[in-house]
Amino acid sequence: MSGEPLVSLDGVEVHFEESQGLLDFGEPEVVRAVDGVSLDIEENDVVALVGESGCGKTTLGKTTIGLQRPTGGSVRYRGQDVWDAKDGRGDVEIPHDEIRRSLQIIHQDPGGSLNPNRRVRKILEAPLKRWQSDMSAGDRRREVRSMLERVGMTPPADYAGRYPHQLSGGEQQRVALVRALLMDPDLILADEAISALDVSLRVEMMDLLLELQAQFDTSFVFVSHDLSNARYLASHAGGRIGVMYLGELVEIGPAERIINDPKHPYTKVLRWATPDLHAGSDAPEPPVRTIDIPDPTDPPSGCRFHTRCPEAREACRRHSPEPVDAAADHEVACFRELDDHEYWSSPPLADEDESVDDAPPSQPSPAE
Repeated sequence: MSGEPLVSLDGVEVHFEESQGLLDFGEPEVVRAVDGVSLDIEENDVVALVGESGCGKTTLGKTTIGLQRPTGGSVRYRGQDVWDAKDGRGDVEIPHDEIRRSLQIIHQDPGGSLNPNRRVRKILEAPLKRWQSDMSAGDRRREVRSMLERVGMTPPADYAGRYPHQLSGGEQQRVALVRALLMDPDLILADEAISALDVSLRVEMMDLLLELQAQFDTSFVFVSHDLSNARYLASHAGGRIGVMYLGELVEIGPAERIINDPKHPYTKVLRWATPDLHAGSDAPEPPVRTIDIPDPTDPPSGCRFHTRCPEAREACRRHSPEPVDAAADHEVACFRELDDHEYWSSPPLADEDESVDDAPPSQPSPAE
């Protein structure tokens, strides 16, 4: 990687206040959806974000393309702070409208993002009218049909005349992809873009994303809960897999290195939980102490994974690890990568539930 990143996130935080109900007048609880993430996305790059539900990967993706305002840190597009441009603060070198056009999204549910009352032709002509106002109606029509043909929707004139409900889920997703590409974007967020498709269509859709990325020089942030899908897309594009846990990016690196030589204990859990990645027919024991995910409004102290990690020691409870280089282009936030850290001299954590150990003695009830 050289030169200025396409999009740069520096210490990004996204914290949400969670309502406690109409009759609760106490302080609202705060969900740390994204907590101190730094990430650079380059030109023609692919980053696949993976993790369990609620880990913050979708929120991070939306923050990356300027759909979610961070509560801390900064998001820059080609060096321009995205939210300074939107709010008109300081010297704005890149207008917010240009940033909006350059950072696009393909939603998980394409049917919900397509106007059910408009034909495909009108849906796809809308961005051309908005961003290429000098284009004639005939040129718009030809451009739409050309793009439909490029994504395999033939005959294009037939598909252009249909309504979204007359398309399959895979066809709706292709229309959503075409709409994003017609904006001539630099970066597209594909938010669980293939999770609703049949297994037989997922590889076909990922191959299409890879083909179009090569043609349009577009970068992708691909959000998925399936490590095998992330591996397929990132490895074929020469991209990276980023692993998120409770709002933090705990490991990121080249796809095959993440799969074949994971460094963070949580990445090993995801690999174990993906049957396609098992080396043998008999799955090993789960590399985790408990399957219970901590409450995101009250994350554990220190390393947030220490309550589930079989390798955790006392130092993990007290200190939060910073990302360090495990290899070239491979970072991991784990004390086990530091040979001289106090982790190695601190005692292992007990197997019993820490919440029980740390809780105050129970008080007898009035009946007792």
